[in-house]
Amino acid sequence: MRLLAVDTTTARGSVALLDDEAVAGEVRSTSTEGHSRWLLPATESLLASQRWRLEDLGAFAVTLGPGSFTGLRVGIATVQGLALGTGKPCVGAIALDVLASLASGQRGPVVPLMDAWRDEVYARVYEDGRPTGEPFSCSVEGLRGRIDPRATLLGDGTLRYGDRLRAALPEAHLLDADLFLAVPLGRLALRTVRTGGATGPEALKPLYVRDADIRPASVPSGPPVRRRP
Repeated sequence: MRLLAVDTTTARGSVALLDDEAVAGEVRSTSTEGHSRWLLPATESLLASQRWRLEDLGAFAVTLGPGSFTGLRVGIATVQGLALGTGKPCVGAIALDVLASLASGQRGPVVPLMDAWRDEVYARVYEDGRPTGEPFSCSVEGLRGRIDPRATLLGDGTLRYGDRLRAALPEAHLLDADLFLAVPLGRLALRTVRTGGATGPEALKPLYVRDADIRPASVPSGPPVRRRP
């Protein structure tokens, strides 16, 4: 089966074409201008490089979160539009699940960590490749008591908070991993499609884990401004 996979959960965005387990093509971006600017052109370029049409694809896959709220919406809306236009099924995956799949050869518990800003990380605990609970967010120090102190940790949270993680969890193993997720997402999605787990595009919903950080705009002090009728 041919599949298109999209990940826009973090600044490391990627889109990949898979032909069964083989990677037919991949585009990676760390653009500071937002994923909406490069995602569709990259998709068109990938398809053209393989001389594939959208109709040649069997399914689409996208990461649902957690991550950048704007990034999630861009990725999900793009995949929904492509799927609606072609009538093909979709697979939505939690980004932490995709990260955990990169540590499949590790023994003991695995805890992927994604930078959640506000001095926090998104996390989920896995044993033998299976999640043991729901995704959550907390401070780096808040991981103590919530995870096995000897767990394997990976993700961009380990890059940003490495020193603090080593201080808080000195027995933990920080795993170096490729953090562009479209290819491993695609491979997970292929297994989901084969086991009948694909959905329609309307079923794709963002996973935020926590509320948006919305602050009210400040109101300048001073006399009121009168508007002319």
